[in-house]
Amino acid sequence: MYNPKSEKAEEFISHKEILETLEYADANKNNLSLINEILEKAKLGKGLSHREASVLLSCEIEEKNREIFELAKKIKQDYYGNRIVLFAPLYLSNYCVNGCVYCPYHAKNKHIPRRKLSQDEIKNEVIALQDMGHKRLAIEAGEDPVNNPLEYILESIKTIYSIKHKNGSIRRVNVNIAATTVENYKKLHEAGIGTYILFQETYHKESYEKLHPTGPKHNYNYHTEAMDRAMQGGIDDVGLGVLFGLELYRYEFAGLLMHAEHLEAVYGVGPHTISVPRIRKADDIDPDVFDNGIDDDTFAKIVACIRIAVPYTGMIVSTRESAECRKRVLELGISQISGGSKTSVGGYFNPMPEKEDSAQFDVSDRRPLDEVIKWLMELGYLPSFCTACYRNGRTGDRFMEICKEKQIHNFCHPNAILTLKEYLEDYASEETKKVGNDLIKHELRVLESPECVKLKVAEDLEKIEQGGRDYNF
Repeated sequence: MYNPKSEKAEEFISHKEILETLEYADANKNNLSLINEILEKAKLGKGLSHREASVLLSCEIEEKNREIFELAKKIKQDYYGNRIVLFAPLYLSNYCVNGCVYCPYHAKNKHIPRRKLSQDEIKNEVIALQDMGHKRLAIEAGEDPVNNPLEYILESIKTIYSIKHKNGSIRRVNVNIAATTVENYKKLHEAGIGTYILFQETYHKESYEKLHPTGPKHNYNYHTEAMDRAMQGGIDDVGLGVLFGLELYRYEFAGLLMHAEHLEAVYGVGPHTISVPRIRKADDIDPDVFDNGIDDDTFAKIVACIRIAVPYTGMIVSTRESAECRKRVLELGISQISGGSKTSVGGYFNPMPEKEDSAQFDVSDRRPLDEVIKWLMELGYLPSFCTACYRNGRTGDRFMEICKEKQIHNFCHPNAILTLKEYLEDYASEETKKVGNDLIKHELRVLESPECVKLKVAEDLEKIEQGGRDYNF
């Protein structure tokens, strides 16, 4: 049972400690010997504390900043290689009882069209996503106990997993819904979700309460302690994130890393993913109202410093960001991106302009998935639709053990090749297929795996060309 007077969140996200961290970082932003010491520790690939990483984020020495970026690139390569995982958000409902001032779903917004997908409509959306080639979804819904109860979410997950269309199926459903109880997290775990994702929005408690003036989300502690309850409910993998632009970015950065440290210390498993969204224009929302926005250079440095501080975590950037911005941060730490995304309810099946009125935010990268896949490959990345770790039980501490030893390549790289081949055979344009098949030939030549693995990959590639889909590493 949750104690509404709990102050646990304020223990592991200590306002006093964050302020002292920022003061320490300011005092040492040009301390060459300390920065060198931190960078030497970072080169071990074991991560940094929130104080150490905050010094790097504040660093003003140009030469050292270049070194920070180069180190982020190396750590990204060491842990995740050139693989980029693809996913799409699926908005189920924009009914919401909260008063979040930065979100168009806020309860006082009376002119946004409110929609909730029926199970038949969900089926249509999923088929449309499968026809693009997607295998991994992140379902989204506003917080409304009447319109979007947990039973609706669970039924929707069941529907999504049940749909087999042509060669398509959604193999993993990640869930981004409001903070809930341990008992409800147990139900989500039993439903077979992948990662439970919940953005903190801001770790600054006073700002948080002003930004969430009404509704259940107003409770800072309940929201911030959600990941603890999720893990207590059996969910292995959780995803953190803040909405950059609501508060001072260095405050959020320190709070985010402190949250990761807390999960690692208490549960032995840090965040499976960290997302880095920036506030964007949306219906009834003007981002210029918030005076803590960050430019692209600062955004890139945040990504690099998170990658250095939490080397094992997957990092996500969405279509909120432009293609040019996404290109820049891909090499600095990002390992997952969305593609062909719609942020409106019912936006994939028979999309209509008026449905964009129900979008949660403006999309900057509007390219279709096939174009994104081709773009990634031309940049030298290996697009992946793999979900084998979930199906084979490599989650939570089991995944982290392999990942922290930099051995996840042995599983992810072969599966990335195979799932890309699936995409090319089933969904790609001829031009994308040609680029992809050339890339696969190259990846097979450089595949750093035992000969038996290379042989199995070759055999499975042949199966895919013949219509087979029975493989797993």
